[in-house]
Amino acid sequence: MNIDKELEYLISKVPIFNELTAEDTQVLSQFLFPKELSIGGLVCKEGQHGSFLSFVAAGKLEIIKTLDGKEVIISTISTGDSLGEMALIDGLTRSATVKACQTSTILILRRDDFNTLLSKHPQVGIKILKGISRLLSLNLRKASAQITTFMTMRT
Repeated sequence: MNIDKELEYLISKVPIFNELTAEDTQVLSQFLFPKELSIGGLVCKEGQHGSFLSFVAAGKLEIIKTLDGKEVIISTISTGDSLGEMALIDGLTRSATVKACQTSTILILRRDDFNTLLSKHPQVGIKILKGISRLLSLNLRKASAQITTFMTMRT
């Protein structure tokens, strides 16, 4: 498969990019780069400076928190999922470690590249920001529901 077509196909698997046209996808593909991960391959480490957003194009990743000196898997993500949305915006440290639990392909969008995309192609950047905003909003709603459920169980 042609590398450009393969990258466009991988981009089409990511829900944040649902509103992008074919032309938008071509623009975005100039700013993304794929990375292959073998089992145990590290995407990012808890406490590390956050400077990129990643999308799972294929495979499965584990989200790991260190609690009392022990690594605890708190979640897994797979094709179409993303991580590091907040790092793209605020650049603060990573809240968890992320490793591949099977052979995986991720697409990486560095914050510097995203800022360049925003200045050179603002309409594409706005569509991506809307997708990220939707995702963060959904995640916040899920967290609120989980907190409410937890609090109700305690009473």
